[in-house]
Amino acid sequence: MVDRAENLTKVSMAVIMAAIIALSAQLSFKIGPVPYTMQNFAIMLSGFLLGPYYGAMAVIIYLGMIAVGLPLGAGGGGPGVLMGYTAGYLFGFVFSASLAGIFGRKFGDRPVILWISTFVAALPTYLLGFAVFYRFALGSAGLSDWALSAVERFGIPAISFPFVIFAATVLIYIPQDMLIDHLLAVVVFRYVRDLMIQRGVRL
Repeated sequence: MVDRAENLTKVSMAVIMAAIIALSAQLSFKIGPVPYTMQNFAIMLSGFLLGPYYGAMAVIIYLGMIAVGLPLGAGGGGPGVLMGYTAGYLFGFVFSASLAGIFGRKFGDRPVILWISTFVAALPTYLLGFAVFYRFALGSAGLSDWALSAVERFGIPAISFPFVIFAATVLIYIPQDMLIDHLLAVVVFRYVRDLMIQRGVRL
């Protein structure tokens, strides 16, 4: 009975975190096809709070809501969003939340190490985001031109086409992710975790 209650609590929390992920997608500003959002904050927090399994479940619930047409992604809703040039980031979130869950369990009492580990946790999102966007950019002058203008705006040399796409879809986002989203996730996680412990809630 206790295990069932704990599982119910975790599923309920996964639903809540899915809603927070959806909200964080709306906290964005667009610099082009790939917007800055606060989603990495919610993804990391989901993993920290819920662990690798239920943290990933929160993302899957979120993706399911997008799939049925709810406009909860930074690019709206519907199956097309999950098959578009930013789909790699969305599916990468599943793996990133799971890794954050592993690191949260391992380094939860070591905030600096936990924060550093978020870079590793974010790698699936970065790599899948780049790979999918790169595939689309190969056949799209608009996406390619945007990527080139983005790296020029940030003063990054256009060494090669793959590097331009990687810089435009990954490198320019890392400072915000690490210094705002991930850092905030660590702070909020420790606060919420301690609050839940005080109230006798186990996750």
